[in-house]
Amino acid sequence: MRMSDVLRQLRQQQSRAGARPRLLQRFEAFLPVDAATPLLSLGEGFTPLIHARTLGRAIGCPMLHLKVEGQNPTGSFKDRGMVLAVAKAIGEGSRALICASTGNTAASAAAYGAHAALDVVVVLPRGQVAAGKLLQAQAAGARVVAVDGGFDGALRAVRELIDDPDPRHPMTLVNSVNPFRIEGQKTAAFEVCEDLGGAPDYLAIPVGNAGNITAYWKGFGDYRSAGLVETRPIMLGFQAAGAAPLVSGYRVEEPTTVATAIRIGDPASGPAALRARDESSGRIEAVTDEEILDAYRDLARYEGIFCEPASAASVAGVRKLAAQGAIDPGATIVCVLTGHGLKDPDTARREALPAIDAEPSAAGVRRALGW
Repeated sequence: MRMSDVLRQLRQQQSRAGARPRLLQRFEAFLPVDAATPLLSLGEGFTPLIHARTLGRAIGCPMLHLKVEGQNPTGSFKDRGMVLAVAKAIGEGSRALICASTGNTAASAAAYGAHAALDVVVVLPRGQVAAGKLLQAQAAGARVVAVDGGFDGALRAVRELIDDPDPRHPMTLVNSVNPFRIEGQKTAAFEVCEDLGGAPDYLAIPVGNAGNITAYWKGFGDYRSAGLVETRPIMLGFQAAGAAPLVSGYRVEEPTTVATAIRIGDPASGPAALRARDESSGRIEAVTDEEILDAYRDLARYEGIFCEPASAASVAGVRKLAAQGAIDPGATIVCVLTGHGLKDPDTARREALPAIDAEPSAAGVRRALGW
């Protein structure tokens, strides 16, 4: 069969099946959208749920699954909430967006703002944003402002700007305190249920500003209330040890490496995250940088999944609890991987195996490989 015939058949199949729906269309019944909400999209959502057989066997959890959110348009889960927040901002007549960020929110806001022809201002903690994330925001044309005082200081400055608006520069805040962010992010829980045919037994997730664990819990609740699933999972949240304000009795210290990326002293969605933990009989625990980086390496080497280092906190936490006998090893467990590995090229470079020098011949390559 000629290639032109193959392409013709594919087009016919697509026309019969209809175009792939946008995220805001697919879950319209569960989202606060109306006739004034534009169907904005960069192709967010529809991320894979992968059965991690090799890694699961290695840590003693054979039904381990990975929700790979790094396959969203800007490489992180933030796009799910951002598309709704920006669409609602457009529907309300806004012409500019503003956010505080340690990187992923900035990249997402900048991309969706550019797509919607909105001005974007991102306020970042000086020296605490990975290169990949900062470059994304800059490439999309956002106006980047660096401040001292970490993420909490950046968010405080942004909230002050919103609370005392300048009529010459009207802006919409698109941090996770914007309720539309949580509403959009909960769609990942819907996809998990659809892929599994029901809710998992456990949902493990990294916790930074705590919006995502809140969103997933809301999503599982919405599907159960609609009669689409019968159960909700036990929620397991994991924070880097140097950035663990939600872990009871844990003293937050100066962050190092991974913890730096998610250092938030006062998570905006902290109370809601604690409710998700308590209502699900779950837990929020700390994992060390070493445990996170071990999981980060194993995800790539066992499963071929290159995630942002902080994303691997979910797998590190499950491995830790499984070793302690604190979770059912035969249960269906979903670990959320929140971002793509290219978000943090510096860590990737440090952790990568070095190249082996060889002469440009088969014999030279064999010698280099020790064959």
